[in-house]
Amino acid sequence: MKEVMAFIRIKKINKTKKALLNVGFPSMTCRNILGRGKKKIDFKLTISPLEAAKEIPEIYEASSEEHRLVPKRLITLIVNDDEVEKVVEAIMEVNSTGNPGDGKIFIIPISETYRIRTGETGEEAL
Repeated sequence: MKEVMAFIRIKKINKTKKALLNVGFPSMTCRNILGRGKKKIDFKLTISPLEAAKEIPEIYEASSEEHRLVPKRLITLIVNDDEVEKVVEAIMEVNSTGNPGDGKIFIIPISETYRIRTGETGEEAL
């Protein structure tokens, strides 16, 4: 079993849920998160109010693109090993725009699973 973690744009969550449902994955966990990537911002592109905010360092730091955390969605699914590719393809198809910030997908091995209610383990617990 694997955990699929996908960090995606907020505006893409409904299309992503629909795409996953269409390929047979109605169950998931979804969380609102904040984060940022590695991309540096060219401050030559900043607008004049931001330049004015440089006079007060606290305001500048809070408002600058360089330090801003961007709202995203984190989707997690636990799937069988042979289903990972199908899930990844569905997420990629909906979320890929070719622009920075489209997101990331991570695949993590799951060594054991237990269903609390019934005591089932392994794939039966899914």
